Amino acid sequence: MKNEQLAEGRTRVGVARLLLEDGPITAAAIAERLGLSMTAVRRHLDALVAVGEAYTREAPVRGHRGRGRPAKVFLLTETGRAQFGHAYDDLAISAIRFLAETGGEDAVRAFAERRVASLVGPHRAAVLAHADPAERAKALAAALSREGYAASTRQVGAGEQLCQHHCPVAHVAAEFPQLCEVETAAFADLLGIHVQRLATIARGDAACTTHVPLGGPVPAQRTTTTTEGTPS
Repeated sequence: MKNEQLAEGRTRVGVARLLLEDGPITAAAIAERLGLSMTAVRRHLDALVAVGEAYTREAPVRGHRGRGRPAKVFLLTETGRAQFGHAYDDLAISAIRFLAETGGEDAVRAFAERRVASLVGPHRAAVLAHADPAERAKALAAALSREGYAASTRQVGAGEQLCQHHCPVAHVAAEFPQLCEVETAAFADLLGIHVQRLATIARGDAACTTHVPLGGPVPAQRTTTTTEGTPS
């Protein structure tokens, strides 16, 4: 019985991790990816929804919708994301609030720059080893995954989209968007190309999505655009 419970628990964690890394995703896709029956997948999804760790929404419709129920996709809630660990707590938010009150905007931005430097700095050489921006984006995604961001890339049109399916500091970034702005600028610096942040978990999106156009490097006289669309 104990072994069965352990196996059941590991499977549920696997389902939750798939929601984290690939959500929004359908039950059928989960079953295919994990090699499980639809009955088993539904059981685990229902359990995650019941405890508030996942939720559903209608899948986007492409073309004419046929008869029958609209397809549903599953995503993790903030509670569900928290099960994978966060690098923030009330003390961290209070500390940055104090920093903002005593040092102002510049102090918060300086903190954000130091934080992101410690995040990407150890991986800088591995990313810069690639000359092509698309390959750099893939290397950056691998580095971010090692840091707990569950990152991936996908080709969209003439560019790449760098997706971070987990943000350990989402609650802090919701109050202090400088964290996202500085991170975006650091990505542009590493990739050697102008990038645009399209979505963030801090703003309630399913993932932090950064668009990486593949039209060539940014000229030296240009500035990098931050998350809010203002020059950094």
